[in-house]
Amino acid sequence: MSELILSRIRDVHDYPKPGVLFKDITPLLADPVAFSAVIDELAGMFPGVDKIVGIEARGFILAAPAALRAGAGFVPVRKKGKLPAETLEESYDLEYGSATIEVHRDAFAPGDRVLIVDDVLATGGTAEATVELLRRAGADVVGVAVLMELAFLKGRERLAGVDVRALVIV
Repeated sequence: MSELILSRIRDVHDYPKPGVLFKDITPLLADPVAFSAVIDELAGMFPGVDKIVGIEARGFILAAPAALRAGAGFVPVRKKGKLPAETLEESYDLEYGSATIEVHRDAFAPGDRVLIVDDVLATGGTAEATVELLRRAGADVVGVAVLMELAFLKGRERLAGVDVRALVIV
């Protein structure tokens, strides 16, 4: 699986700024065989979940079909101000500034077993904020599943006590 994924990920130098090597997953998404295999893997990582959460925006691309494949509901975690009903929010620090994410207050029943899915685990700030937000919303976070983990950024360290699984670690 790792070889298949890596063969479909394009490296883009100096994007979005000089010195950054961006991992572009769009070639993987364009390949129906590879995309389907990734969705199967993500959907099967944590059996028995009630909901799968996708983190805006690329997390939606992976989490929604994984939820369907797993027989679970899909819940979006969005940037502040994007959800129409009453929300809970969580703010966190970025390299340059801060951000706030939200989820609908009524997205989870008490004790819902929830998996968080995203494309990349980098520094872990967004994933950590999502875990805290979902716990406050009453969800039982069973794990975080990502397509790719950038291990050199040590994001996993911010998720102590959370079962983190990656299809590819670079």
